[in-house]
Amino acid sequence: MRRLNEFSNFRSGFVTLIGRPNVGKSTLMNYFIGEKISIVSNKPQTTRNKIRSILTGEGYQIIFIDTPGIHTPTTRLGSFMVKSANTALNEADAVIYMVEPREKIHEGDRAIIKSLSGVRRPVFLAVNKVDTVDKPMLLKVIEQYNEAYNFNAIVPLSALTGENVQALLTDIREILPEGPMYFPEDQITDQPERQIAAEIIREKALQYLQDEIPHGLAVDITAMKARDPDDPDCIVDVGATIFCEKESHKAIIIGKSGAMLKKIGSSARRDIQMLLGSPIFLDIWVKVKKNWRDSDFLLKSFGYSEQK
Repeated sequence: MRRLNEFSNFRSGFVTLIGRPNVGKSTLMNYFIGEKISIVSNKPQTTRNKIRSILTGEGYQIIFIDTPGIHTPTTRLGSFMVKSANTALNEADAVIYMVEPREKIHEGDRAIIKSLSGVRRPVFLAVNKVDTVDKPMLLKVIEQYNEAYNFNAIVPLSALTGENVQALLTDIREILPEGPMYFPEDQITDQPERQIAAEIIREKALQYLQDEIPHGLAVDITAMKARDPDDPDCIVDVGATIFCEKESHKAIIIGKSGAMLKKIGSSARRDIQMLLGSPIFLDIWVKVKKNWRDSDFLLKSFGYSEQK
């Protein structure tokens, strides 16, 4: 790890990404880092916990905090997710507030803007998915948000293609305070490998399953052990359990003759192998835990508890 005095005016800080569900926060964070740290799907409320990723460059280090989409919760899990997003504002040296280019500001966005009134940190508005609208529409969107809040900057961009992402990064770097290098320069996340592997499996389930099932899923990694610890290329045995809330959902997750579970497992295996840098044997089971999203004990056991 480099020491602070090895750089002149080394800058570092924490940057929180907030916004409504499915606006592209995880996609933007992954683009910043250049690797998949936070899972992505087209279903809302994909991110459930605060996910930290680390970008280190010459003279700076930024710790991005990806947060769950802010929504009206209907379960204890939902309440935890919203609380997680709101408390992340207090950890930040700056905030990136992400929106989509809609013709009118959504009521949910107006509520977020209201909550930003108490934030004493620089706030940048990232208008995502600019590749989906024409310029007159984009200018109208920018004008509306400019009237609604005094942002430090409004940056139209595409987190998917990378259009104008560098401009936002430059704005963030300019306001970072002088500070230490919090993490080694080659570290890109503080998430344990087991947690990332669990999220990869959940991402594949989100991708392949019906809309009513994914929100009732949790994944627990029960085992992750190399067959020969002295051989870096040996097979790693990974055991995982997918928890759902209904027996009928369990049947759908497994599929006819196990076809759906095999599909999820095969897709997850490729990404977990890339994560670990080793071949893996992935063994997935499916169990029912009724109403786990409203159980404080189960929420904590699945990792949905306040991070320090």
